[in-house]
Amino acid sequence: MNDSKGVRIDKFLWAVRLYKTRGLASDACRMNRILVDGSPVKPSRDITGNNIITVRKPPVSFVYKVIMPVENRQPAKLVSNYIEDLTSDAEKAKLVIRQTAPVGYRKKGTGRPSKKDRRIIDKWQTDLGDS
Repeated sequence: MNDSKGVRIDKFLWAVRLYKTRGLASDACRMNRILVDGSPVKPSRDITGNNIITVRKPPVSFVYKVIMPVENRQPAKLVSNYIEDLTSDAEKAKLVIRQTAPVGYRKKGTGRPSKKDRRIIDKWQTDLGDS
């Protein structure tokens, strides 16, 4: 496909393997987690070459430059022909910190968490990830 013809953003995000399904890509657009050239977009927005796409997957915001739009799902090895990763090392470090963060621990035999315990656990998890 050439640069003059646009491709739907949800289809493109799925095709270059940024999302596992097109539905997940559409949901991300509706939640304003996808920005094209700095502004939030709807799933039906057409993109062309040289657009800058920001994909927010808390806690990291990935930045990509569209080299050539494509609508068919591509093999992982060929994705670099269609997008260029512009994400800073500082953003990628947030992902490493998240993966190495300590996991919650409960003593064996304490049973299920109470409502109060569940609220504390949920608050702890959202503070860790969705900042």
